[in-house]
Amino acid sequence: MAPSTGSGLGSWLSGPDASDPGKYPGERLGMPQSGPGSIARFGRRVAALSLDWLVSYGLAALAMTFGLISMSMLSTAVLGIWLVLGVVSVRLFGFSPGQLVLGLRVVGVDGRPAGVGRALGRGLLIALVIPALFTDSDLRGLHDLATKTAVVKR
Repeated sequence: MAPSTGSGLGSWLSGPDASDPGKYPGERLGMPQSGPGSIARFGRRVAALSLDWLVSYGLAALAMTFGLISMSMLSTAVLGIWLVLGVVSVRLFGFSPGQLVLGLRVVGVDGRPAGVGRALGRGLLIALVIPALFTDSDLRGLHDLATKTAVVKR
């Protein structure tokens, strides 16, 4: 068996040639440096996530006023609503409500759309928080690396 040429997580998660970071985020993936299709920066992605959480809180609060959930289940309901909202909207439209407002979308770096499996995998990993905090030179978190996706500008 031949020895592995890479080392660590980057060797199998990063995708194309992890040893060459490129001149700008997304270059190794064939994405433009700026404009539509370029890698979204961290601030815009966090703002989109925050908007998605606000929408989820609003829907959970609405469900609570109708007696569908109790106060003790509110945080669990918010997480569940956020996950379902994200998976369904990314699968159907390619973006979540927060990403729509901020002009972002989720794309597959291999040319395939982000289907239900990828959207669910991304959502579950983002819910763990930690994977989203570690990024590669293309500004893709571990959740995007594992699902072969990227968040780009529309």
